[in-house]
Amino acid sequence: MLPSMSEHESVADVASSEAATAAGGSAGVGAVYDLVNQDLPAQQEAVRQRLAHAAAQKVVAHPGVEQRQRRGRVARAEVPRERLAVWEPRADRPDPVELLVGQEASRVQELVPVRHARMATSAFAFYRGAALVMASDLAGMPRSGLDVQLCGDAHLSNFGLFAAPDRSVVFDVNDFDEANPGPFEWDVMRLATSFVLAGRDNGLPPKVGLAAAGQVATSYRESMAGFAEKGELEIWYDRIDVERLIAALRQLPSAKGAKGTQNAKREAKAEATLAGAVAKARMRDAWSAIEKITEVVEGRRRFRSQPPLLVRLDVTAEVASVINGLFRQYRATLQEDRQELLKRYQIIDMGHKVVGVGSVGLLAFVLLLRGRDEDDLMVLQVKQAQASVLEAFTRRSVFTKHGHRVVAGQRMMQAASDSFLGWIDGPAGRSFYVRQLRDMKWAPDPSSLSSQRLRRYAVLCGHTLAQAHARSGDSIAISAYLGTGGSFDKAVRAFAQAYAEQSERDFAQFTQAIADGRISAHEDAGGAEGIAAAQQVAARPGKPKRAKSKPVS
Repeated sequence: MLPSMSEHESVADVASSEAATAAGGSAGVGAVYDLVNQDLPAQQEAVRQRLAHAAAQKVVAHPGVEQRQRRGRVARAEVPRERLAVWEPRADRPDPVELLVGQEASRVQELVPVRHARMATSAFAFYRGAALVMASDLAGMPRSGLDVQLCGDAHLSNFGLFAAPDRSVVFDVNDFDEANPGPFEWDVMRLATSFVLAGRDNGLPPKVGLAAAGQVATSYRESMAGFAEKGELEIWYDRIDVERLIAALRQLPSAKGAKGTQNAKREAKAEATLAGAVAKARMRDAWSAIEKITEVVEGRRRFRSQPPLLVRLDVTAEVASVINGLFRQYRATLQEDRQELLKRYQIIDMGHKVVGVGSVGLLAFVLLLRGRDEDDLMVLQVKQAQASVLEAFTRRSVFTKHGHRVVAGQRMMQAASDSFLGWIDGPAGRSFYVRQLRDMKWAPDPSSLSSQRLRRYAVLCGHTLAQAHARSGDSIAISAYLGTGGSFDKAVRAFAQAYAEQSERDFAQFTQAIADGRISAHEDAGGAEGIAAAQQVAARPGKPKRAKSKPVS
């Protein structure tokens, strides 16, 4: 283990110390202590970039309410809502397997078969990993022209509970790897389709998933109408905490079911389910993660290797010096008060995680940080970011670093974001974003959603997505486009049904490609793939291994 850097030590001094320590045992990341005066260049660069960005700002137009309403009605005339219902694959539709293989060329190749294995478990799992395929398909459809900050991957598993900076539990969108501006309806259509596929995966009657898809659209439309009546600050400060969650389930017109005693029982059951979810979220705090994924060895806390979920890294002096610089760079992207707080922490260990479904193949590290003593710990997750799947079909990101793009999208869409959300420009052109690991984060297991819970969750997710879009888009124009009737709801429901069937066909084609040996799919129970990936990255942090381009026959 590396000793902490004193106020007069350099990275080279620590590297030499590590070399000596390594002979006596396994070398971890070590305690990397950052000098305050070394932060100055990074902070100056951050200030310079902010000033340059401010100088480049254009004059912003401020149309009145009637003009904004007119814009929405004009968009509706040009692209009637009924046109959103029609899904027909075009003659030159790209092969979905080819699209996915092309996307994987820049990923860690040892992990690509793991991605395939996880996507092959069900049609819904495939859909989670196939955001690129759907973006390509949506690009060929009519567009409303009413752009917002899109999540880009708004399926039902990317919503959930987490801790706000004031430690209250809130519900919101929680995945922004594909965030980029684009037509508001793309997020709605992806979310609605996910409910159809989840319902089918759960063995529920087809009408249940379809009803849930319709409720996504209805909830979105009704909620956007409400936001269109609010002032901009009211929209900006609006957030869904526990009390608002209960109120939302009670008050939204689309959530109302049977009347009388039967409805009261349903409401009571829903509130009890919600209370249980919040209790689970509160238990999943930073210390619960620390207790689960770390161990004490010779009086020091370190990550516990738990392949395939987590592999502890033995890091060379070269990598330790890289981490030292990157951590300072990350700190400079935070608010000044949070920079000061993190200066009190030092990195004492590092690990590699294989996370999610669609994200598999992108690097994801965890850093164990210590403050005043062994009882003052926190865990940060460092996740690689690549170009959004939307960029090829909407517009190129204004951000030169994709970690910055993800963070900016998250801050724009979420009413309350992680206090330690920041980004890093890593070695070999890799970009990363950083956040706390498991800070009261919780989302329902889609396979546990009954018919009633699926429909209620659809209402909640539709409302939440409308809130996120109202923060960046024109709620008045979007509401005028949606109207007060059910045309939009019916169109989204019809599209969701047709596209769910398309996704199932794509899933069959994907699994056939695995069966034919055209693409490989495996995940070792002992995490062999993750260990190989972690070793490759730890040994050569600045030289990513890329796949050779070859077509899928």
